[in-house]
Amino acid sequence: MRSASAGTAGSLEVEVARGPVVESRHRVHGVVADHSGTTLRWGDPDLRIWLRSAAKPFQALPLIEDGAADHFGLSEKEIALCCGSHNSEEAHIEVVRSILHKAGVAERLLGCGPHPPLLAARRAALADSGTRPTSVMSNCSGKHAGMLALAAFHGWPLNSYMHPDHPVQRRMRGEIARWTGVDPAGMPTEADGCGVPTFAITLRDLARGSARLAAASSSPGPARRVLGAMMRNPFMVAGSERLCTRLMEEEDGQVFAKVGAEAIYMAGDLKSGTGLAVKVEDGAWRAAPPALLAALDRAGVLAPGTMDALTDFAEPVMKNTLGDVVGRMRIREIPCS
Repeated sequence: MRSASAGTAGSLEVEVARGPVVESRHRVHGVVADHSGTTLRWGDPDLRIWLRSAAKPFQALPLIEDGAADHFGLSEKEIALCCGSHNSEEAHIEVVRSILHKAGVAERLLGCGPHPPLLAARRAALADSGTRPTSVMSNCSGKHAGMLALAAFHGWPLNSYMHPDHPVQRRMRGEIARWTGVDPAGMPTEADGCGVPTFAITLRDLARGSARLAAASSSPGPARRVLGAMMRNPFMVAGSERLCTRLMEEEDGQVFAKVGAEAIYMAGDLKSGTGLAVKVEDGAWRAAPPALLAALDRAGVLAPGTMDALTDFAEPVMKNTLGDVVGRMRIREIPCS
């Protein structure tokens, strides 16, 4: 890892340019942390964010730690999918159903609401076939299947697993607090897009938690199993044409990444025990991949060639309705004044 100077590195913006004119700017906040604390930051490291789906790797840990994964014989693909925000591709749906079958839980108990797939090609295929999305197609169905499996293992009620006071959700709160170092009583809670509770912490907290996960992966335990499952099965974490999957494929088991709604990413480098968290201030989904890759590149954790291999995410082109390239997104770094 290249040495990153402690303190602020100024600000990052994702610019959207059409020809010589910048049409839009998306401000980025980011934090890099290791065992000693914050090593690099852009914008406001203490910006409070809702974790949304960036929490999923933490939320999968109780499956391992409590013994549910071993009891039900969950495979690495199934553990990885519990961490995923998937594309609703056939392989994803098959694995969700396998988790439920092994846990003896009916598919109708999935509490996540249906929505069109995240992948455009998959949305079009379902529309062409007249297939209506169901709960198992939710990008969060893997997480929900994991939560139901945890409840089934402990003998906790299944119908109410999404309620904030349910033992599963209390377990989720405690796990996130443990890894991020946040007082669980001080974490605001609201309903996530898929219906289960989500929690608010700072970017610095998330980077710290990511760093602790990365460092813990060097020893036997839940963190090693969860991160190993993600990185050996990156397709389960997202799917075709998605940055989480492509980045973990390129980094060959050294860097993990997980996206969250409203343009959040958490990531970690296993080699150095470094964690990273970024947030695009206005929540623009399109700006999140360039923001993550720019932050990882500046933190020095990417292997040579990764940025070149992921140019389509680092500097996406903008096309019009005719398919013509009419603009490009790019990162601008604003030095400290």
